[in-house]
Amino acid sequence: MKKLFVVALNLCIIAGAVYLGYLKYEEYFANPWTRNGQVRANIVKIAPRVSGPIVYVAVKDNQFVRKGELLFQIDPSTYEVALSQAEASLERAKISSRGKKIEYDRLLDIQAKDRGAVSLKDLTRRQISYEESLIQIKVAEEKLRGAKLNMAFTQVHASVDGYVSNIDIQQGTQAVANQPLLALVDVNSFWVFGYFRENQLANIQIGDEAKVTLMAYPEQPIEAVVDSLGWGIAPQDGSVGYNLLPNVNPVFQWIRLAQRIPVRITLSELPEGVNLRFGMTASIMVLQDDQQPQPDTAAR
Repeated sequence: MKKLFVVALNLCIIAGAVYLGYLKYEEYFANPWTRNGQVRANIVKIAPRVSGPIVYVAVKDNQFVRKGELLFQIDPSTYEVALSQAEASLERAKISSRGKKIEYDRLLDIQAKDRGAVSLKDLTRRQISYEESLIQIKVAEEKLRGAKLNMAFTQVHASVDGYVSNIDIQQGTQAVANQPLLALVDVNSFWVFGYFRENQLANIQIGDEAKVTLMAYPEQPIEAVVDSLGWGIAPQDGSVGYNLLPNVNPVFQWIRLAQRIPVRITLSELPEGVNLRFGMTASIMVLQDDQQPQPDTAAR
């Protein structure tokens, strides 16, 4: 009796293992999946708007910063001088305009008393001179606004919440306008690219639920949704070769490898303790809903 019980127990264990194996088989072969996935995020390249030596660096490599926090400061001395000159130019333009208005108004008063005392030519010349002075005031105001902007641009702030990446600047580094000096990994922009075989795309639709498993956190799968499917990849053949002829690689007819097409996956709420980093390796499985009607069935 005891021997029969042991045999029955073993059979149950084997049956359970076979059943679990079958479920795993169904899961992996009924649902599109790939181990070829990567975590991505928006990388914001921080470039100064003005040139000059850096006098202060407020961050260090891999530091987290909030939007608006100071990253570094460029020497403002040159821009302080330009600002003072712009303010003086505006004041000079206003004084000049007041003088020309007085002259113009004086001629108008004389003409009002005696129309023949002032020629039309002199009156027109004074009027044009006064109107030009008003334009000069506007020009000086815009130059002052530009000088104030350049002064403000000497302080470079974070444009997003993120992590400072690969910082390579220090006090004394020469900043060049519009040349990136550091990068920020935007913490609010993470997604996953899954590179699926082209013969799997027919079973992937925008809005399908998915599960993402990171190599760094294999026991904490992340709920996700298919956001979009790529519409093109760079060709391996066709590049310019000898004598400007297309460079075509030889193809072995008995081997046909499916191309990999990027599928963008939007992540849902992260499990506790999971920290995303740009470039992490991920496995993605797109879940099929058997109860959902296929497009052709719905059309019929």
